[in-house]
Amino acid sequence: MAEHPPLLDTTQILSSDISLLSAPIVSADGTQQVILVQVNPGEAFTIRREDGQFQCITGPAQVPMMSPNGSVPPIYVPPGYAPQVIEDNGVRRVVVVPQAPEFHPGGHTVIHRSPHPPLPGFIPVPTMMPPPPRHMYSPVAGAGDMATQYMPQYPSSQVYGDVDAHSTHGRSNFRDERSSKTYERLQKKLKDRQGTQKDKVSSPPSSPQKCPSPINEHNGLIKGQNASGGNTGSVKNKSGKGKGGAQIDTEIEEKDEETKAFEALLSNIVKPVASDIQARTVVLTWSPPSSLINGETDETTVPEVYGYEILVSSTGKDGKYKSVYAGEETNVTLNDLKPATDYHAKVQAEYSSIKGTPSEAETFTTLSCEPDIPNPPRIANRTKNSLTLQWKAPSDNGSKIQSFILEWDEGKGNGEFCQCYMGLQKQFKITKLSPAMGCKFRLSAKNDYGTSGFSEEVLYYTSGCAPSMPASPVLTKAGVTWLSLQWSKPSGTPSDEGISYILEMEEETSGYGFKPKYDGEDLAYTVKNLRRSTKYKFKVIAYNSEGKSNPSEVVEFTTCPDKPGVPIKPSVKGKIHSHSFKITWDPPKDSGGAAINKYVVEMAEGSNGNKWDMIYSGATREYLCDRLNPGCFYRFRVYCISDGGQSAVSESLLVQTPAVPPGPCLPPRLQGRPKAKEVQLRWGPPLVDGGSPISCYGVEMSTVEKDEPREVYQGSEVECTVSNLLPGKTYSFRLHAANKMGFGPFSEKCDITTAPGPPDQCKPPQVMCRSATCAQVNWEALSIVGAGPFSEVVACVTPPSVPAVVTCLQEISDDEIENPNYSPSTCLAISWEKPCDHGSEILAYSIDFGEKQPLTVGKITSYIIDNLQPDTTYRIRIQALNSLGAGPFSHMIKLKTKPLPPDPPRLECVAFSHQNLKLKWGEGTPKTLSTDSVQYHLQMEDKNGRFVSLYRGPCHTYKVQRLNESTSYKFCIQACNEAGEGPLSQEYIFTTTKSVPAALKAPKIEKVNHICEITWECLQPMKGDPVIYSLQVMVGKDSEFKQIYKGPDSSFRYSSLQLNCEYRFRVCAIRQCQDPVGHQDLVGPYSTTVLFISQRTDPPASTNRDTVESTRTQGALSDELCAAVILVLFAFFSILIAFIIQYFVIK
Repeated sequence: MAEHPPLLDTTQILSSDISLLSAPIVSADGTQQVILVQVNPGEAFTIRREDGQFQCITGPAQVPMMSPNGSVPPIYVPPGYAPQVIEDNGVRRVVVVPQAPEFHPGGHTVIHRSPHPPLPGFIPVPTMMPPPPRHMYSPVAGAGDMATQYMPQYPSSQVYGDVDAHSTHGRSNFRDERSSKTYERLQKKLKDRQGTQKDKVSSPPSSPQKCPSPINEHNGLIKGQNASGGNTGSVKNKSGKGKGGAQIDTEIEEKDEETKAFEALLSNIVKPVASDIQARTVVLTWSPPSSLINGETDETTVPEVYGYEILVSSTGKDGKYKSVYAGEETNVTLNDLKPATDYHAKVQAEYSSIKGTPSEAETFTTLSCEPDIPNPPRIANRTKNSLTLQWKAPSDNGSKIQSFILEWDEGKGNGEFCQCYMGLQKQFKITKLSPAMGCKFRLSAKNDYGTSGFSEEVLYYTSGCAPSMPASPVLTKAGVTWLSLQWSKPSGTPSDEGISYILEMEEETSGYGFKPKYDGEDLAYTVKNLRRSTKYKFKVIAYNSEGKSNPSEVVEFTTCPDKPGVPIKPSVKGKIHSHSFKITWDPPKDSGGAAINKYVVEMAEGSNGNKWDMIYSGATREYLCDRLNPGCFYRFRVYCISDGGQSAVSESLLVQTPAVPPGPCLPPRLQGRPKAKEVQLRWGPPLVDGGSPISCYGVEMSTVEKDEPREVYQGSEVECTVSNLLPGKTYSFRLHAANKMGFGPFSEKCDITTAPGPPDQCKPPQVMCRSATCAQVNWEALSIVGAGPFSEVVACVTPPSVPAVVTCLQEISDDEIENPNYSPSTCLAISWEKPCDHGSEILAYSIDFGEKQPLTVGKITSYIIDNLQPDTTYRIRIQALNSLGAGPFSHMIKLKTKPLPPDPPRLECVAFSHQNLKLKWGEGTPKTLSTDSVQYHLQMEDKNGRFVSLYRGPCHTYKVQRLNESTSYKFCIQACNEAGEGPLSQEYIFTTTKSVPAALKAPKIEKVNHICEITWECLQPMKGDPVIYSLQVMVGKDSEFKQIYKGPDSSFRYSSLQLNCEYRFRVCAIRQCQDPVGHQDLVGPYSTTVLFISQRTDPPASTNRDTVESTRTQGALSDELCAAVILVLFAFFSILIAFIIQYFVIK
């Protein structure tokens, strides 16, 4: 009784206005409604019958009641329980459930309401009253089968499932307009459930297992294994068990000995062993069949590989077994098992389609775990300010569910959930909500092993008010007999609220007003069976359980007109001319409900032509067909177009235009060459045959003197030969063609001249030479017409003449000239081709290049003209000479000599040292581009007395390095340009100086007593020149060094020391040059300065030495440190500048 309320203590249903359901009467306006009272198991419900007696009904049962005014009857319930109203397909059902704490989203507080006060006149029923028998009363006339209605319908755990099955996301499908058939549907539903319950009562009780078998046709099979074969064998084996014992014995006797031996071997298999048992998995292991039968070894050959089939049952050892594995392995892992369930597993061996008897059953129980994920909660009731949710308990998986956890998003819709209920109840009511407010919910269950996952999220809305006026329907598509309309939900309507729509239509000419055409929940509807091209008015009304909305604004739509019918076959109007005629047609009998917009006429050429071309499109019903060809067939058809579409084409009209004489031909043309007395003519047909085949051609001829033509040919051929003509005479020809309608016009004239006739043979011609290139020939002709036979041949020789003009006069490039004496500044090389000598050999050529006297050369074709002026242009032409004189000059060409190479510049030494000499020449910048026209070539004499190249380029300076000290070197230079290399300059001698001694290392200082001893390194003599040293000191704050020693020694003792005074020493080497000219000292650089400080107390010498060395080291380190700091600062500023340029300039 933990999950069900106690017995109901009631004395009567209601007051006298509520009676037992006596007849299935439900008015259409909803004034009377059917109300079902749900009686759960363990509960008793007492009603008063019509005879005044009380009847006690025990659960489970449903008691149908009739409410005249549609209100719910008040029911007295014990404290802690409350009646709950559930709507199911328009029927209200009253269920008594434990009163759950109400959840208030505003403050999240729980309020316990007091139970309903007892109504006056209710008589309590003793709690110890025995329950009445199941069938207490017989059926009452007019009241239906009451006894069957009071039979148990289903357990109380199924109440909520039925509610869920008939509600979609909490929607109420109750409609006032449809309540007329509610009672019939309720009676049919109750009878169907009663029959189902009777079947359950008559069936034997099921096995007392914790949960049904988890194995079905697609569950429990191992992936990758062939389970179908195992199932087939298992079915065959089980089917054999149903046979009689005598039939089995007969089949066994018919088997041979080998088969029996194999069956005995395969049946000798030990049951599988279960290991690693989990909540949903288990590992089964088994061994192959043993060859020992009754302690003796079977002589049958033992196979190496067996086939195995695992059979599992969850309904007891003698229950139904199903195959879950078939293969050759000796172990398998079974998955998808139900937790906390007893299973029985057998193994069956198989070999060559022979199966043994299954082994004994191995029994194991899976472990318990957390509950399954529950189904989403369902809505049981909703108002404008509350939602009542119900749910079903999921499988507890072996451990009793301790509590349910219900979470919601507080209507925020942000995906964040918070707990609103936790307990064992299976329903919960949330209050203080807003109308049409949407909230998401999810549910989980908890037991001793943990909490299940959350169910799917569901969204429920509180009730609203009657829908607002919807928008007018919109036409989506129109047809000839139908209109497709679409409308939208009223604004502010929740997405899950059940709203239905009534579409009303009024035909404009019917006079019946608006009539409903559709009533349903869809937002679109197609109104059919309408008339074409007719206007209809529409409006839509939305309604729900709260009432109806105002009708939408009336809209008017018109159906489409139909396509018109076929026009009447066109006909010819008037006379048919050779090039035109007029056709007309009548409109179609059926216009399709719309006016004809235009007609389209199509034409096809030929009697069987199928290529139709549009020739007319307009509203008139006649058309003049022109520009036709005579004697041709034409087909015409017509169709019309209206707002309803295009009609089919009419029948075709076949018309033939009358033929006419053919058109003019092209003039006849001459075929071949004309002869002296005949010509051959040819022609083609006329371009226009007039609609009839050409049957004849006629050719007329006339002479130029007489314009009287005469016919020379008439026939069907396209060529003819006209003979008996005179040679060398012009004739005119013209042509015309004829068909069945007669001859056409003549073509243009064609003039043809016959060939001249052959004359007689002439006498030999008389030839007289007038000059070397001219001869006069005289002959006598016997006929002026035609060409006669040739005369005898006469030979004539012309006298020789001067040569022809010289051609191809051109310059020879410098690269092709191999003459060493050729200079481009004073010479020009030319070539030419030998001209025709005109009968006299060419003896010489005369070259004219602008000088007063031309230059004559021999029988050559190229020549070098020398002794010319540099950088000068010459006009050159040439003529050939033979014994008869000079021929004409050739064409003139312009050639120019190149300038002379430049003179060498003056070379001088601008800087010198003991190892290098810097030389300079000419006037110009030190750095010159390599494209300068003048290049310089600097050379120096080597040890062998030969001048070698040092530099070649456009620069005016060059530094000679790696030389020896105090050595003389010889140099010369020349300038070069495009004319060539200029002459070498005179030899220049430059001498390097002697080198100064190298810098000495810092001197070392040692203090002995009151004397300071300074030592420094010693240098070797430099090329025989002795080296002396100069020691300088700076005392205190003096600004100048003073020399304290000069000589060849490498040490010096300084005694004039003062206490607490700074001394700075430095030393340099001096080279004493022994030159013949005179004595010269070369002073080298000074060494690093050494600081020495004299102290009051004389420490040991070693300490002094350390002090001096330390001072020198610190000085050196300070210099290195300064250099490093400068380098770091330079790098930092470089990076900073680069960053500024990159960021501000480039970007």
